[in-house]
Amino acid sequence: MDGNASTLIDKRILVIEDEQDIAQLLLMHFADIYSEVVAVYDGLAGIEAIVNQRWDLILLDLRLPGMDGLEICKQVRSQGLTVPILMLTSKSSELDQVLGFEIGADDYVTKPFRLLELGARVKALLRRTSQTLIPKDDSDEFITYGKLSLDIHKHKVTLAGQRVELTGREFKLLAHFARSPGRVFSRMELLDSVWGISHQGYEHTVNSHINRLRSKLSTVLEGKHCIETVWGAGYKLTEEL
Repeated sequence: MDGNASTLIDKRILVIEDEQDIAQLLLMHFADIYSEVVAVYDGLAGIEAIVNQRWDLILLDLRLPGMDGLEICKQVRSQGLTVPILMLTSKSSELDQVLGFEIGADDYVTKPFRLLELGARVKALLRRTSQTLIPKDDSDEFITYGKLSLDIHKHKVTLAGQRVELTGREFKLLAHFARSPGRVFSRMELLDSVWGISHQGYEHTVNSHINRLRSKLSTVLEGKHCIETVWGAGYKLTEEL
């Protein structure tokens, strides 16, 4: 067994699912693959388990008693927790999926689902998380471009001498632009690189994050936009900052 495989196996997964037959199915399936899999059956027990223990991935049902999945996801991200969240939902409308991604969900699987597909999604999320934990060389610890400075390890952004508070996803998005200033990225490229997904239909969530990020940055620069829209192509960090 190679190092990557053993690293993926040594993971703790939390299942928050009120349908006990589904929860037990997930427990039996993933317990044979990962080191520890725990299930809770309502939202309040779920949020308590998340904040009091360390998890490598959360399988989170959308509709839960006590506290629904979207509220759990929102609270988790507001506390700065970056644990991957894969949401399980019987709602397949694009609106629900976009809303979930905007508050911090990493991926979606709709019910009924195939265990092989769900297992592949879980493995992909865990692998991406493991890769982000690999130490990088010192040249990637700080990014400076014009008036913009990013401390990658501390998730700190300074623009024109002022601290800018960003969400985790906004920070990743800005860092991605700052590594290649002036380069145009399509929405699908950003979804793949920043969100780690490549499904069509989620481009709207990129637009929403770009708009919020642009607003925060332009407030510091008295209305000047740092991120430009290149019509028909995508977005880029301005070449004059």
